[in-house]
Amino acid sequence: MIENTGAVIGTFLVYLAVMLGIGIYAYKRTANSADYFLGGRSLGPWPSALSAGASDMSGWLLLGLPGYAFASGMESLWLAGGLLAGTWLNWLLVAKRLRTYSVEANDSLTLPEFFANRFNDTSKALQVISAFFILLFFLFYTSSGLVAGGKLFETVFGLDYTVALVIGTVCVVSYTLFGGFLAVSWTDLVQGLLMAAALIMVPLIAVQMTGGMGELMPALEAKNPELLTVWNDVKGEPLSWIAIVSLMAWGLGYFGQPHILARFKGIRSNEDVPTARRIAVVWSALSMAGAILVGLVGMLYVDSQMGGDLGDGEKIFMVLVNAMFNPIVAGILLAAILAAIMSTADSQLLVSSSALAEDFYKQIIRKDASPAEVVMVGRVAVVGLSLIAMLLAFNPDSTVLGLVSYAWAGFGAAFGPALILSLYWKGMNRNGALAGVIVGGVTVVIWKQISGGIFDLYEIVPGIIFATIAIIAVSKASGEPEQSVQDQFDAFRSKL
Repeated sequence: MIENTGAVIGTFLVYLAVMLGIGIYAYKRTANSADYFLGGRSLGPWPSALSAGASDMSGWLLLGLPGYAFASGMESLWLAGGLLAGTWLNWLLVAKRLRTYSVEANDSLTLPEFFANRFNDTSKALQVISAFFILLFFLFYTSSGLVAGGKLFETVFGLDYTVALVIGTVCVVSYTLFGGFLAVSWTDLVQGLLMAAALIMVPLIAVQMTGGMGELMPALEAKNPELLTVWNDVKGEPLSWIAIVSLMAWGLGYFGQPHILARFKGIRSNEDVPTARRIAVVWSALSMAGAILVGLVGMLYVDSQMGGDLGDGEKIFMVLVNAMFNPIVAGILLAAILAAIMSTADSQLLVSSSALAEDFYKQIIRKDASPAEVVMVGRVAVVGLSLIAMLLAFNPDSTVLGLVSYAWAGFGAAFGPALILSLYWKGMNRNGALAGVIVGGVTVVIWKQISGGIFDLYEIVPGIIFATIAIIAVSKASGEPEQSVQDQFDAFRSKL
């Protein structure tokens, strides 16, 4: 528990008040479902880039990645490198095309709606099945954020984990419920800057306190030379090709993450995409470098000050903040963790609620529902889905990294191949898209349950491979898309 919690609580309350104020302001600018779910497609490059990055990284950036670096050393560079490459490629290959095609495809708001309109799926099977996978995997993804929030309030205030979890859930739901996409994106801009500042400040000061960069590497080498190599694990055993591919393959997940893709659809214009891409890549590089440095410096601090026993490595950022800063500064830096958690959980809840409202409720239950009614259903869904995610997070032994890895793989495999091919291949049809979504999602679920040998490979890899094969094979076997679908593709290409 952190000392002088009064000052920290005060800082937290000021931070939450600012975020809630942004949510209320955005509420006044939300008139319909297009505003609520995509912000009226009005985001500039800075909020687009930092909102995509902040909603992507979440509490994982301040808890999961430092914890992984704390346990494995330089091995974590494989993971960070894969994610950085994935960030760049996603902005380069997907952003402009998805923004353009989602408008051309009957102004599609959600990813399932885009698939349905892209392939003229009048049966709505593609839209409903895609929405099902969104709801399934986002429950685990949102749970990871709530677990991170529980650990934060448990560590900072000495609360029981269950109580801490409930408080964290209420914080996230409070402003997502009001403002929708605009509130989420504008608060993500603030949160992204705060996260980056914290991840630059904390490790640099910690390094200076432990003797400077010149002392860091020799100290780590003296502790365990295997910490400084990317080819061996901490036990000195060579990393297998399965381990390296599994770590790098995290970058493949970007192409199917609905909450990140929503930022591409919401950006103001295609001309803003290159600037947003540069901002996003620089932010990601600085933030992940800082997170890894937190883990490395944390090893030395725990050895010298705590007898080498931390228990939960995912708390190393909080431990360093408590040790190095006065309560007011600590409160600001710990608010960065809350920022990371809120920036992703709010986005996940918003995408999940849009899937439930736009892709289930409007398509199956009430096809003539008014825009105001759809928004209301979306807000109710935010509350309901957050409660289910909170129930999944009640296990205090859950790890942020473990929950994120499963959901990340699920989205990457179910939607990544289908989205990339839908943006680049004119010959892809509705049956191929449906096969890809189902095969990718089911492969991840099944592969996760098996271990040993090739099944130790991160489930996103076989999921993407099998989904791609299914899309191509089924599309080829079931013939050319109907002429209206081909004409729409040609119209989209002409506007790039």
